[in-house]
Amino acid sequence: VQLQASGGGLVQAGGSLRLSCAASGRTISRDAVAWFRQAPGMERSFVAGINRSGGRIYATDSMKGRFTISRDSARNTVYLQMDSLRPDDTAVYYCAAGPSVISSNLRNQNAYAYWGLGTLVTVSS
Repeated sequence: VQLQASGGGLVQAGGSLRLSCAASGRTISRDAVAWFRQAPGMERSFVAGINRSGGRIYATDSMKGRFTISRDSARNTVYLQMDSLRPDDTAVYYCAAGPSVISSNLRNQNAYAYWGLGTLVTVSS
């Protein structure tokens, strides 16, 4: 499985971006999928995920109110819509997928089998 993340770029604070993660090689429609991010000088951290049953979780209440994770099974693609972006959202965003990730492990990056290369999001103040 290959995951190709795209959609990053430079945006002003308050703006929006939609990240895409297109999978090839096999369908990920039944996998758990997630977005993680790594800010400069920081460790990679969980942003949002969809478990195998379709339930969505977000890392923080703030992200829950500003970000929306979704998937299009027909396109074998996962999205992260990000609104009201802030400078501290600046990071490289990675998508991940895993056929064996259980719900309680959705935030654990070590649980995922497949990773995209990342797309850079820069939010200017």
